[in-house]
Amino acid sequence: MAFESLSERLTSVFKKLRGKGKLNEQDIREAMREVRVALLEADVNYKVAKEFIADVTERAIGQEVMDSLTPAQQVVKIVNDELTALMGGDEAARIRIKAKPPTVIMLCGLQGAGKTTHAAKLAKYFLKEGRRPLLVACDIYRPAAVDQLCIVGEKAGAPVFRLDGEVPEVIAKKAVAHAKDHGNDIVILDTAGRLHVDEALMAELQRIRENVEVDETLLVIDAMAGQDAVNVAKSFADSTGLDGIILTKLDGDTRGGSALSVRTVTGKPIKFAGVGEKLDDLEVFHPSRMASRILGMGDVLTLIEKAQDTADQKLAEQTARRLMQNKFDMNDMLTQFEQVKNMGGAGAMLSMVPGAGRISDDDLAKSEREMLHMKAIIQSMTKAERAKPDLIDPKRKRRIAAGSGTRVEDVNRLLRQYEQMRKLMRQVKKNPRAFGRGMRGFGGMFNNMR
Repeated sequence: MAFESLSERLTSVFKKLRGKGKLNEQDIREAMREVRVALLEADVNYKVAKEFIADVTERAIGQEVMDSLTPAQQVVKIVNDELTALMGGDEAARIRIKAKPPTVIMLCGLQGAGKTTHAAKLAKYFLKEGRRPLLVACDIYRPAAVDQLCIVGEKAGAPVFRLDGEVPEVIAKKAVAHAKDHGNDIVILDTAGRLHVDEALMAELQRIRENVEVDETLLVIDAMAGQDAVNVAKSFADSTGLDGIILTKLDGDTRGGSALSVRTVTGKPIKFAGVGEKLDDLEVFHPSRMASRILGMGDVLTLIEKAQDTADQKLAEQTARRLMQNKFDMNDMLTQFEQVKNMGGAGAMLSMVPGAGRISDDDLAKSEREMLHMKAIIQSMTKAERAKPDLIDPKRKRRIAAGSGTRVEDVNRLLRQYEQMRKLMRQVKKNPRAFGRGMRGFGGMFNNMR
């Protein structure tokens, strides 16, 4: 999970501050020294960390904190505000869509950063927005690069323009003409990368821009590259000119320092973040939401958006109706597990819930494993048993446990969870106010399986 180590360190610092009640200047300076070390260990650029600490300290030592009834909370608020400002401010930076199509977006970056995959992710993002993107294969050097774009483009549901035997600038020019003729309002150019920044790469990007009116140049960089990512971003910003950044593999970097550094170093906003391997795993980068995640305050808005994108509305209504009619069975329970999986799994969901910063990696891993166990148990049941769990006697329990590779005790726990849900729904029908109380008890579902 991105920023995990930084989040843990900051949570520890703020916990100490809360334990002191009233704060003096020395308390704040000591806390800020710990925050500075945490930032550097998270691979945040040295100058960025130094300026950040100076800004926070200046505000925290002022009357804003000293005269507050909750000084520790005020420090957390200041850190949250400054983190948000560091990553770009309250508003997310969006792609500028031209009134007269097509809008041309050029992706650039080094080899291995994920340009081709994120070109397809970007295309799928625009398809969800109701637009008609066209992917363009401008990487003519890397073996099978064009074929890879065709494969991921097909998975995303977006057409791919290829022109074998031509140079990138000609391919880009003809692709834009093709887009105008075929009604594509977004053109995404997947350009070639290099193992390192060199003059040939920069010259090629410049030739494309001379032949095509590029509206947005987005740099795709690997968040796991740490300080190297920041250096690469600065080189591209100085040589090519950028409009924004796509930060990839943010889900795999527990430090995440590049996300905190790249905006300040380049002066260009992070517009998207790649948070997984699936083509749906692309998020608009919201600095304020990311700051909340870092400080362990969750990201409920992104969780809601993810639910809206992945949930089957018709299926959700059907499940809710069956719940209220007391017809909820094991098939419905299995469907709910699939919905959680589509949202990135229990771990991805919990990471956006306020307070999730206090949940350890081990607990998240156990939650994922327990959900898999519960699915296996349900899948080992017959159709009749899923529809009517009351049929499951001791003999059937032994068979289900053997078929799912679990224990009879695990089968019993799942059946108890199921009964708790049915009981809760009966209470809701009689007294709607019971819903809140019941859901608080149901929150430990995965933990209760252990």
